[in-house]
Amino acid sequence: MKQIVCMKWGKKYPASFVNKLYGMVSRNVSGDFRFVCLTDDANGIRQEVECLSCPEINIDHPNRNLPWRKISLWGDKPANLSGDWLFLDLDVVITSSIDNLFSYCPEKTFIVMYNWNQPGKNIGNTSVYRFRVASHTYLLNNLLKDPAGIFSEFPNSQTYISRSIQEITFWPEEWCILFKIQCIPPMPQRWWKAPFLPATAKVVAFPGSPNPDEALDGTWPCKWHKKWYKHILPAKWVGEYWHE
Repeated sequence: MKQIVCMKWGKKYPASFVNKLYGMVSRNVSGDFRFVCLTDDANGIRQEVECLSCPEINIDHPNRNLPWRKISLWGDKPANLSGDWLFLDLDVVITSSIDNLFSYCPEKTFIVMYNWNQPGKNIGNTSVYRFRVASHTYLLNNLLKDPAGIFSEFPNSQTYISRSIQEITFWPEEWCILFKIQCIPPMPQRWWKAPFLPATAKVVAFPGSPNPDEALDGTWPCKWHKKWYKHILPAKWVGEYWHE
């Protein structure tokens, strides 16, 4: 059984993002699969999604509700999950079969997307990763023991994981890409060339902004003085994949 999990808490993403993610998974996974959303609000989420309570993490605000909350998945048995799971952020677009994400290096306990924003630093982007429940519980335990020390040493949760985990493996580079790095033409071409989709991509991640809906419309939210280079034309291909 292929197992997929996502997390939705707070108001940042509506239920439609979960529904679209499920739709993309269902079109790009062969055979049976289990799709779980860990959430504090299941309203509006399609019935095929198994909604479970989103684990909390006992650290101070605001970090307890920032991406650091994802570290809760490294507990002994978060939300009673077990086995190997593919974690997907809500702001990803699946563009081809992801069957290989379940079968690649089956002995590994943690496989993650490469962080293209920091090339050469051996840091993962936790928009897309596969993990084995209870394989690295020290990640959560160490954070709970000394959150202030962890926050002072690491700028974000994915850097903390990448620098602290005992074993890290990356997906083949062409499988999981960043929209802002591999899809947007360089300046000044982005003013007349639309974002493109590399043929080998399986998952396109949209950390920060623009989100998939914004990329589809050709908008890149930013401060006024950055608009001259944070400019994109509509990425029409996003709409071909990002739907229920």
